[in-house]
Amino acid sequence: MSSLGKQGEELAVKYLKSIKYKILDKNYRCTIGEIDIVAKEKATIVFIEVKTRRSADAVEPFESVGKKKQEKIRALAEYYLQEKDYSECEVRFDVLSIVRKRKENWIEHIQDAF
Repeated sequence: MSSLGKQGEELAVKYLKSIKYKILDKNYRCTIGEIDIVAKEKATIVFIEVKTRRSADAVEPFESVGKKKQEKIRALAEYYLQEKDYSECEVRFDVLSIVRKRKENWIEHIQDAF
């Protein structure tokens, strides 16, 4: 992972904690791939994809979470829920779009993104 990606995920965790999400896992890995962040908001398990860019001039970060990536995240979530025995929980997929420009950060939290 690039240092920009790592910084973005650290910002994402701080942001999510500030809005009362409980972080369950960061960079959860299995044979299928990796989920950036798994959190809990009230009774909902939230799978969060974090996209960080230095500029949003050409493309917003969240626009890089296409259909193929969404399908992979869904498969990862299914695996995670079975492994952790969260099969009865509500589930949601969010995207955190972060733009870092100099020392400023813009975070767009797209709940129920797909």
